[in-house]
Amino acid sequence: MAVYTDVTAEELSAHLKRYDIGSLLSFKGIAEGVENSNFLLHTTAGYFLLTLFEKRVDPKDLPFFIGLMEHLSRRGLNCPQPVKMTDGEALGMLAKRPAVIVTFLEGLWIRRPQVSHCAAVGRALAELHLAGQGFAIRRVNALSVGGWRPLYERAQDRADTVAPGLRDTIARELDHLEQVWPRDLPAGVIHADLFNDNVFFLNDRLSGLIDFYFACNDLLAYDLAICLNAWCFSPDNEFDFAKGAAMLAAYQDVRPLEPAERQALPLLARGSALRFLLTRLVDWLNVPPGAVVTPKNPLEYLDKLRFHQRVASATEYGLK
Repeated sequence: MAVYTDVTAEELSAHLKRYDIGSLLSFKGIAEGVENSNFLLHTTAGYFLLTLFEKRVDPKDLPFFIGLMEHLSRRGLNCPQPVKMTDGEALGMLAKRPAVIVTFLEGLWIRRPQVSHCAAVGRALAELHLAGQGFAIRRVNALSVGGWRPLYERAQDRADTVAPGLRDTIARELDHLEQVWPRDLPAGVIHADLFNDNVFFLNDRLSGLIDFYFACNDLLAYDLAICLNAWCFSPDNEFDFAKGAAMLAAYQDVRPLEPAERQALPLLARGSALRFLLTRLVDWLNVPPGAVVTPKNPLEYLDKLRFHQRVASATEYGLK
């Protein structure tokens, strides 16, 4: 989450008149994240989250995001629900941006996850993958292997200012992954961004998943690889075998991996690391003036990529 577009109290109060959620008491921007502008709203009816979709989001994708949250909730997954206006529509316009208000989930995100948290995330991810079955709308993952070279081309000229040799390191990895990326593994709806700040816990019990604005259709095991990268490394970017084993075991308790997925997991983890290295690199080099956003260090994912390049088998992640 982040804030790229400012909203005044007068604009927001006028916008809320289209809803039946009370009048505005207070609001504040949320600086974490990278993609859209987000605000925590406090109204006389309670707390809500407002998202303004910035220019990188295709407005044609918004029905996918809105419909997916509704679909997953009907299937028993605890996630935010779009709040509809009095005319029945969930999508409005505010500050010249498409805007959605969603319900607020109780809980806190975990800054230093333990083994038990990683197990809970693995289980929740598998439940999401099963709950996503039957969702009729499709959205191509623009940040899968076909989208990595355009990101590289945006960053290549300045990549070595972030780390010496980074440009050539990315180029070699990109050439390799484009040649060997798997195409025929089980696919479906994935979250694609299930980082710590998108998972809420209450008293160490996972209470809900949020921020579905990267969700799309892609390889299910790729989503698992994203979570391994996001949850199972130490603060100094060393892989934690116990966390990886707990996450993988809990995932497979709900949705066992097929043999081809198990074999492909190191490759998918490399791809996940390259994806976040590239998007973080582009964001690091292109922070918009005046944006309230904390860009994330791309070199974290360079360390993770180098680890995955040395992995020969998914057993090294703790997969039994």
